Amino acid sequence: METIKEPYLRDIQDRGFIEGLTIKEKSSERPVCHYFGGLPYALPPVGPFRWQRPRPLPTCYTYGTRNNPGRFTGETGKCPQLAVDEIASDAAAVEEFLDHNAAGNQTEDCLQCNIWIPYGDPPSKGWPVYFYIHGGFLQIGSANEANFTAMYGETPFRAIIVMPAYRLNVFGFLASPDMCSESTSPEQTPYNLGFWDQRLALEWTHKLIKYFDGNASNITVGGYSAGAHSAFYQLQYDLFLPTSKSIIKRVVTHSNGPGMQPKSLIAGHTQFLELLDVLSIPRSLSSADRMARLRVIPARKLLVATKKMRYHQYRAMTDNDFVKPDLFESIDSGRFAARMRARNIRLLIGECRDEHFLYATWHPAKNSLKGVYERLQADYPKIACKALLNLYYPNGKLPAGCKDWPEAFGHIYADMQIHMIQRGVMAGLARAGIEDLIYRYRIEWRADCAWAPPEWGVTHGTDGSIWFWGDGDKLRPEEKKIVKDGLHDLYCRFIHGEDVRREWGTDGIKRVRRLRPDGKIDAWEDTLWDRAQEVWRVLQMVGVAEEDEVMKLSSKLDITTIGGYSVDTALSSILPYSVDARFLLCVFTSLRALHSASIVRILLMVRSNSHEECTK
Repeated sequence: METIKEPYLRDIQDRGFIEGLTIKEKSSERPVCHYFGGLPYALPPVGPFRWQRPRPLPTCYTYGTRNNPGRFTGETGKCPQLAVDEIASDAAAVEEFLDHNAAGNQTEDCLQCNIWIPYGDPPSKGWPVYFYIHGGFLQIGSANEANFTAMYGETPFRAIIVMPAYRLNVFGFLASPDMCSESTSPEQTPYNLGFWDQRLALEWTHKLIKYFDGNASNITVGGYSAGAHSAFYQLQYDLFLPTSKSIIKRVVTHSNGPGMQPKSLIAGHTQFLELLDVLSIPRSLSSADRMARLRVIPARKLLVATKKMRYHQYRAMTDNDFVKPDLFESIDSGRFAARMRARNIRLLIGECRDEHFLYATWHPAKNSLKGVYERLQADYPKIACKALLNLYYPNGKLPAGCKDWPEAFGHIYADMQIHMIQRGVMAGLARAGIEDLIYRYRIEWRADCAWAPPEWGVTHGTDGSIWFWGDGDKLRPEEKKIVKDGLHDLYCRFIHGEDVRREWGTDGIKRVRRLRPDGKIDAWEDTLWDRAQEVWRVLQMVGVAEEDEVMKLSSKLDITTIGGYSVDTALSSILPYSVDARFLLCVFTSLRALHSASIVRILLMVRSNSHEECTK
């Protein structure tokens, strides 16, 4: 759709006046939607606030005045990131998937959002709101890589879209007790900063969307790939808040999910120490000095250092603050589902048939079994990686159907991020009796405009044209009918808040609404289900086994009550010196609900990496 743009002024009450755009269809001059780009939702996380939690805008903050409105007609800042050709083995394809321009407006001052608003009079309660989180493996991407004009102009989609930018890679997911030791608020651990950015943007949306004619009580959170991963973790955080603080009404997870239980602080600190080594920052320095040196290093230098690291993927960690240590236990036990039922939260979740082709190109594994093992450790706990290799490759040989080990890695990576773990989660939810709240889909059809090489089939991201109507104007007329009848009309209604259970056409958790290669819809009987439950059980057992091994160590060290906060016993048994009380407070606050074994790991780490600030 060719468009023209005109200035659009909006009064957002106590926040002042802002100027955006009205977007019109060029041929008819018919208004399609309004747009605001780069609207701040938090103060800039720069200088001393690098690696600190996002700071809300002051209550007195205004964006502009009637005579001098804030002008938001462009884009959000883009968190500093590597170019795709520095990361992926098929950079051209991945760049097209992400519509990725690494050179565009990179800045740590990126906590802003883009807002798209339907044109016309809103419903009496306001427009539904779709809070959509961009993807990119939590390492790259931006909120600027979408064009919704054709969807607004040609489909029944009538919801506000809010797309936040958030901190990525080393800026959003670095983790070490060093960061906690200098926090001004020890009970607020500065980990999972990208998730906290998203949460603050969601709270900002909930508070201010009424000024954009939105309905704050009708918010869907969704995303694609790492955006879907983020959406799931936003859900798990929101579910365990008091009802009065809960925001999310429904969730969309396209081609991703929770993955494995995120790594521990120990693993995060191991990665942190590797970063120090690559940057030639002495480990012997105090926490304050190490962090001070890191804060003044230019963004690009930090990113280049990451390329040289074994643990090059910065991902979520289990901090017991944003990410709970018992997340997967809560899914298996039914507690997660019970909260979804109590709040009537529905989940739309699905996959593409050939996800693995794209995943194989992302920081590809070396061509050996050892290469796969080492590559998996960049994302997942070591003990889980061992268990996966034993399960997938019991004889240590390349599996049938894979031409090399990088391709085998693509399959196992896609299984962990999407196919297997999604099904493990859904089984837990279904056992608790909420399968009626789950809407599953599978994509086996691709439009001609799909970004990937034809030999990649229906791989990760090739379904983008389905959900966002060609992301501009790319679908052919006959393809639009397939998309409309197959999924898009129901997708719109789901986001609007309508009940589409009957029209979805599936019954039972193993039945999936499938868009077939011929463009027809059927209810597919999930042939991957049983294998997924086997993988899920293995990963759950691994978690228990790891705790058992560390508990054996703790018993040898005569630490039997550390889980009950017998700190003196712990210190006398493990540490050669007393530890700074403020540092320990941070550690124990961040781990207050973990098993004693997890706390033992932290204390052992402190001993093996002791430094001035932690000793007297």
